[in-house]
Parts: sequence; structure tokens; C-alpha cells
Amino acid sequence: MYKTCDELRRAIATYTAELEEKFNGGDGKTYLMLCGGTGCIAGGTMDIRGELEKAIAVHNMEDKIAIRIVGCFGLCSEGPFVRVFPDDVLYRAVKPEDAEAIIQGIRDGEIVERLIYEDPRTGNKYPKKDDIPFYRKQKRIALHGCGVIDPNRIEEALGCGGYQGLMKALTMTPQEVIDLIKASGLRGRGGGGFPTGNKWQFALASQSDQKYVVCNGDEGDPGAFMDRSVLEDNPLAVIEGMAIAGYAIGASEGYFYIRAEYPTAVARVKATIAKAEELGLLGDNILGTGFNFHAHVRLGAGAFVCGEETALLNSIMGLRGMPRSRPPYPAVKGLWDKPTVVNNVETLATVPYILREGLEAFTCYGTEKSKGTKVFCLGGKVNNVGLVEIPMGLTLRELIYEIGGGIQNDKQFKAIQTGGPSGGCLTAEYLDEPIDFDNMVRLGSMMGSGGAIVMDEDNCMVDVAKFYMGFICDESCGKCSPCRIGTKRILEILERITSGKGSQKDLEELEDISIACQNNSLCALGQTAANPINSTIRHFRDEYMAHIEKKECPAGVCKDLISYTIDPEKCRKCSLCSRACPVEAISGIPGKEPFVIDQARCVKCGMCIATCKFDAIIRK
Repeated sequence: MYKTCDELRRAIATYTAELEEKFNGGDGKTYLMLCGGTGCIAGGTMDIRGELEKAIAVHNMEDKIAIRIVGCFGLCSEGPFVRVFPDDVLYRAVKPEDAEAIIQGIRDGEIVERLIYEDPRTGNKYPKKDDIPFYRKQKRIALHGCGVIDPNRIEEALGCGGYQGLMKALTMTPQEVIDLIKASGLRGRGGGGFPTGNKWQFALASQSDQKYVVCNGDEGDPGAFMDRSVLEDNPLAVIEGMAIAGYAIGASEGYFYIRAEYPTAVARVKATIAKAEELGLLGDNILGTGFNFHAHVRLGAGAFVCGEETALLNSIMGLRGMPRSRPPYPAVKGLWDKPTVVNNVETLATVPYILREGLEAFTCYGTEKSKGTKVFCLGGKVNNVGLVEIPMGLTLRELIYEIGGGIQNDKQFKAIQTGGPSGGCLTAEYLDEPIDFDNMVRLGSMMGSGGAIVMDEDNCMVDVAKFYMGFICDESCGKCSPCRIGTKRILEILERITSGKGSQKDLEELEDISIACQNNSLCALGQTAANPINSTIRHFRDEYMAHIEKKECPAGVCKDLISYTIDPEKCRKCSLCSRACPVEAISGIPGKEPFVIDQARCVKCGMCIATCKFDAIIRK
């Protein structure tokens, strides 16, 4: 147990030296760092580890090579990864059967060329991680330590800068801490972008015998895993940020609210809290300073609406997860009617960096009103799918084409959906716009918590709008009529349009209902529900009109508006399509006559076109 800040500083110096020794080869060993993010674990990291251990034993190199499981490397589409130190070689798309080649390469001082990253556009190969274009323009602040430290070893988190921010905060007054956060320009990374220092100020000014800090880890946007990765890869950073917030507002209790669907994150946060309590980093009289702070974990049941702070607080208290009217705001009347600060994972993970590195180190990144960095989950039709942290102010073009590596299969870029179900679609005309809180709203979208889904020419934007509205409709808590009824009516209209039964009047109704939802819903779920619809109508009205007037889906996505036929001239009478059809809608005599598709029975699953080797299937 560390009883004073000086004791902890001495221990941190030792832990830091140990990490540097490992990375620089000071102990004469080679370290294999395996990605332990959820995606790579699912892709076989532990099987790879087992095969590497076998290969190390076969070559009698147990005293020369050590294996470490670390956090997410970010470039998820290329995982699983093995990073070799001190040579700093990154191997991607590793399979268990590659273990022998990797160990032989280390023994012989050679690189396994087939496992290093190759740029899909230029063909250039990059053995070292930081040379890969995906990483060049990134700056890890919230993701500090992710992909470097073993998240199960609190000593490594301390050696990578952990708790230096809190120790500095404890030498300041609470108001000085809040003033520093205000001066940093840090805004909430959960979607709203509210100034973090202002929120803390309101809570500090509220008089109460008890106050709380809550970490919102209820990440629910489709395709989003920013918060999950931070909680999995460096949970101590978030715990430290929560403790700093607690000191600043006068709170002695903190709650992590994490989705139960994140078992690895939950387990690592709980284990880190327990270890921090054992070391005297949490609990009573932390480091002999008289500051008391206890952290607890509560699990969410997967309701998207519980990402809204008042619904989240209700859920923690054992009530139904439904929002309430504001004011009063949680900073005045929150958990158990006590002043409560609710910050999301990324916000709290950023706070220690500001205290540790100083104001200038943070504010040198970003734009005038959006300082620092933002974590995005870049997904969809880009070559490099994964977790990225970029300085505010980078353009959409840099995000998509430099970090994302461009559009898959050289297809044409169509739109990027930012902000998840609450955001909007931005087209090619906005590619050179900087990414920050205010500019994204000005363009008709929002940054949100950090989802960024790229779409190409094969995406139907009406279908995209229907997908997001279906999600919102399912996740509405039903408390207020505008959201409960309005989202359902919008979904029904979109379903009519995509099935070829829409009319011009439907577009007018969509716009009217959208305004009603926006102006009258209780919380942001309903207020922003129509953003994807409004943005797609604005930018892709021609696609809506094609569905309504021509009864066609230009992208060939909406099943009710497409058909599959077989070109008799190209048909080789091989019967592959017939055998692949799950509903026996294709008939013909193998080797004697062309096959035909019964349109009444066809379910438009696409199995025939995927199976045909001769391009004889026509979709239109």
C-alpha cells in the first residue's frame, strides 16, 4: 500500500524504468505484444499465443522471448496483431499457423514479409506500426497506454503515467482544478459537447452532504466501441479521471455504469478497482492526503436510452431507465437527489492527461472551440476499419482517405454517417470540412460519441435511414408520445417507400413528423431521431423520388424493388444457382436448357448471383 504521494512517485519511477527496459531491449529479451482487444480475442489471439509458446519451447528460447497481452491496436480490420519489441515490427492478420515463422524470424533476425501491412492503394509495405498511414495523423490522449500496457497489471498503467494527474490535482484547490479544466476547453465526449469544467462548477457550487461522479459507459450506437476499448485497455486512466472529478466537486463516491454486454471491460474495471483499493489508490485517506473516494460498478441491461444521463441515473438507483425533465440538472439534483456529475468514459480518460502533461500539451491540438482530440470508430466501406483518435480539426477527407485508406474496392464515396442514430449523413461536398463539435452541427450532422460509418455507391440511403429509424423505434423508452408514436410513424412511412408503395405525400409527412419529434420529445433520443431522415432527404432526394415515382432502388438494395433474372445467352446450364437457391425458385435441366427464376417464389437473397461463376445472373 502506498501511504504517501512520495512513496507512489518512487514506485512509478521503478515501473516506468521497467517498461522502458522492455521496449528498448535493455534486458536482452524480445517481447511479443499481442492485441487483447475484443475483436482480436475473437479472431484468435489466445490460440496464437498458445502456438507462439509452443514454437518458443521448440527453439529453446524461453529465456529470450516473452509474450504480453496488451490492449487494442486500433486497426481492427487487419487483426489479430503481434508487435515485436525492441525491433518494433508489426505483424497483422496473424493466424496460429504463423507462429513458427514469427519465432524463426526473431531467431534469424529476419522479418516475415507476408505478415507486414501493405497499403491497399499504393502497395507500399510498412514493417513499423507508426509508419503505417493509418497511425500517422493520430494522437493518443484518451487512448493513452492502449496497445502498450497490459491492462491486467496496474503497475504498467502506473508506469505509463497513471495517477500523476491525480497527485498534481491533490496539490491544488478544487476550484483550481476546475479552472484548469475550463481553460483546457475540454468538452464532453459523449455527444453533447457540453463544457466539462462548467458542469463540474455547477456541482461544486451545489451544497450537499454527499455528491457523486458517474462514468457513463453505456455505449449503444451501432458500430461504436470507443468506450469499451478504453475501459478494456487502460481502466486505471478512467478511474483516475473519476477520482480527479470527485476531488474537484467534493464527491467521495463514484459509479461506473457499463453495459453488461461488455464482459471484458466490466471484469477489468472491477479488478483494477480492487487492486487500486489494495494499493491505497482508492478508498479513505488516499495517499495520506485526507481525500476519500470509493468507486463502484453497476451494469446496464442494454437499453440505448440509458445513455441519456437522467435515464442512466434512474437505472443505477434501481428505477426504470427512463429520462426525466430538466431542470433540475444532475449537477444539482442527480443520483439519490444529490449533486452528480455524469461524464462519459472518453471525457474522464482525457482529464488525467491535462493534469499530467499540462494545459499547452492538450490545447495545442484542436480548433478554437473544440480543443484536444476525439476518438472515432471508423467503419463501413473503408479499407482501414478501426479505432482512431485524431486531433480536432482534421478534415473528413483526411479521416476517410488517409487514415481510413480510402473506399473499399475503389468504389465511389457516397456519404459518411457521423454521430450514430442521432447524427446525419455528409456527402462528398463536405470532405474538406474540419471535424469539430460546432462545425459538424452546422453541416447538419453531429460528432456524437464518435461513430463514423462510411458508405459507397452500393448503399441505398433510404434503406440507411430506415435502418437507423428502426433502431431508434426499438430503443425508445415510450415515456413521451412524440417519440413513442412519431418514430413508429416515420418507420412505417420509410417501410412503405422502400417496398414501392410510397407517395409524394409521404415525404411531406416525414418532414412534418420529424419537426414534431424534434420540438416535443422529452430527451435527445427523440429530439434527434429524425436527423438521419432529414439529412438523407436533403442530400439524396432523388433516391427517395426513384423509390416513390419509378418504384426503383438505384442501389439495388431494397428487396421489394429489385429482381433477379438469368441471361439465357450466358447461362452455362451448370445448375450451381439452382442448388444454391434456398427456396427452390430456380429451375432448369442441367446441361440441356438455360435455367430460369420463378419471380413469385424468389426471396431476393442474392445466393444465386453470389454462386454464379459466369455473370449470368442479372440484378435490376
